[in-house]
Amino acid sequence: MTEYRDALLKLLARFSFKLGEFKLSSGGTSDYYIDCRLTTLHAEGGRLTGLALLELLQERRVHPAAVGGLTLGADPIVSNVASASAWYAQQHPGSPLIHGFLVRKAEKTHGTGRRIEGFLQKDAPVLIVDDVCTTGASTITAIEAAREAGLRVIAVACLVEREEAGGRSAVEQAAQDAPFFSLFTAKDVRAAHLRQLGR
Repeated sequence: MTEYRDALLKLLARFSFKLGEFKLSSGGTSDYYIDCRLTTLHAEGGRLTGLALLELLQERRVHPAAVGGLTLGADPIVSNVASASAWYAQQHPGSPLIHGFLVRKAEKTHGTGRRIEGFLQKDAPVLIVDDVCTTGASTITAIEAAREAGLRVIAVACLVEREEAGGRSAVEQAAQDAPFFSLFTAKDVRAAHLRQLGR
């Protein structure tokens, strides 16, 4: 595991992982809950999120013009990846910038009436991101909205995959030929959390 990913995992385990009894948005229950926003909106956690995902894209040779996802979970991820790409381009002149866009849950009823805010360029290659993938519903919504807007989805990534409720298979089916990556599984985060507790 790289330095960025290792540090990000420690923060997710410290800030975002909770043991207990929780009701999930899918309607099910779980003995743990992961709120990635507590990490992605943390100053250092946000920085590490952007750098770790940028590094993953470089490893997998995925070259999006922009990164986007469904508001609210994807919002800080999108901003952090875009900022990380600008920082990286300063260190490595000629490296491409990755811009950001956000997918609204519903179209605006005023102004432009757009569902996508930010970067929007017909047929541009884009990465769809999400914080936690359980059923994959929010990720699939973002994939569909991006395609409807004329963007070309070339990959999908999440910070934490719960490995349950058929989320991965549902996302892969919606993504078609676009690969689906996750930085961590819920088991990774749980194990790191328990290590921090000395268990």
